[in-house]
Amino acid sequence: MTGSPEPTSPEPISPEARQALEEELAQLRIERDAVTATLKGTGTDTAGDLADQADELQRVTEAARLEVRIAAVTSRLSEAATATASPPDVIGVGSDVTLRFADGTEETIQIGELANELEHTLATFDSPLGHALLGHRTGDSVTYDTPAGPTTAVVLAIGAPPGGA
Repeated sequence: MTGSPEPTSPEPISPEARQALEEELAQLRIERDAVTATLKGTGTDTAGDLADQADELQRVTEAARLEVRIAAVTSRLSEAATATASPPDVIGVGSDVTLRFADGTEETIQIGELANELEHTLATFDSPLGHALLGHRTGDSVTYDTPAGPTTAVVLAIGAPPGGA
């Protein structure tokens, strides 16, 4: 089997990732409120010169960026609230997966939510490799994009690495 099957249900989220997203959401809302407060003005401040207008445009752009991220984090938290855990023989968020890459190397990685949860052994669920692996089983071959072009990996194991390492 190649490619990436579309997930049929929302992906679950780890307690640590949920906490990090909730903290990010709170901080984003504080930043948004601070930016939008400067947009309301006091009624006595008028945008008179080009510098004032450029500053106002920059604040509007920042407010829009914050709104987009708030919507994305809120959506992910809502989706995760209805998610059920993947079966142990199917790759999902939180799975440890041992892979053999096209160059013959083998590595065990974890499919995670946030890039800073772990170090180099983490593939986020929305990265090209992480996305390609979701829903697959042991023995499946997946194709994913890299900066050097498409490549493949074979799923050797889900859970502990082969040989119990």
